[in-house]
Amino acid sequence: MTRSLTVATLQTRPMPSFQAAWDESRPLAEKAVESGAKVLFLPEYCGGLRTKGAAVDPPCAPEAKHPFLNNAKAFAAEHKVWMNLGSIAVDGPDGRIANRGYMLSPAGEITGHYDKIHLFDIQLSDNEIYRESDTVSPGACAVIHDTGLAKIGHTICYDLRFPHLFRRLAQSGAEILCCPAAFTAKTGAAHWHVLTRARAIETTCFIISAGLTGSIPGGGETYGHSLIVDPWGTVLGDGGSGPSCVMATLDLDLIARTQARIPSLANEVDFAPPS
Repeated sequence: MTRSLTVATLQTRPMPSFQAAWDESRPLAEKAVESGAKVLFLPEYCGGLRTKGAAVDPPCAPEAKHPFLNNAKAFAAEHKVWMNLGSIAVDGPDGRIANRGYMLSPAGEITGHYDKIHLFDIQLSDNEIYRESDTVSPGACAVIHDTGLAKIGHTICYDLRFPHLFRRLAQSGAEILCCPAAFTAKTGAAHWHVLTRARAIETTCFIISAGLTGSIPGGGETYGHSLIVDPWGTVLGDGGSGPSCVMATLDLDLIARTQARIPSLANEVDFAPPS
């Protein structure tokens, strides 16, 4: 019997508050559920995003009292659906926030979380500078969510530029790799599609990347173009430049068929570094 899974990416705009972010996400989530999606994927900082100078300044709360997280947990339980919250800002361990993604079960329970490992400290021009580490504490552990429907490796945004993380997740059994993002318009136009397709081809896994789209309160512009890409690198869905719900039914057996044709994960060998 073919293993198939219907998924949806919810492409939302950066919002300045928890409530505005939930009001943006909920109608797209309802549309996805009505269309038969079993797993919903939301963007990085889906719970709200602002900037303050070069630093991100998203609305933040403790995990137990986080309004967006609690709304999403209630939605997942009401509609009996898995939800991957790409990331939200929660109180971190050192006075900074954690850029933390969550997996929510159809019972509305947290089954796992991932703290973004690679932080976006970039100077694109004299005037366009981003220092995520000023306000965000980095994670240190790779994470795979076992939903029973599929094993989902969780990455976030800037992680996309570090292929060894994706390969390690794939070699550890991930079938789907999600990379929720708030990619900038400039870097997105140049690199988003090619990097996302490359990670799918390299790992022979599905890549599901829900993205924020549009202007960030406080300054900055996000790229959108949420993507669903199969293990051969074929784009199954592209969210374009506005709020959208992108659906696809994944043939999970395609992973094994692709790996049989190009067994690059199995063929990897250790080698000495250049001297």
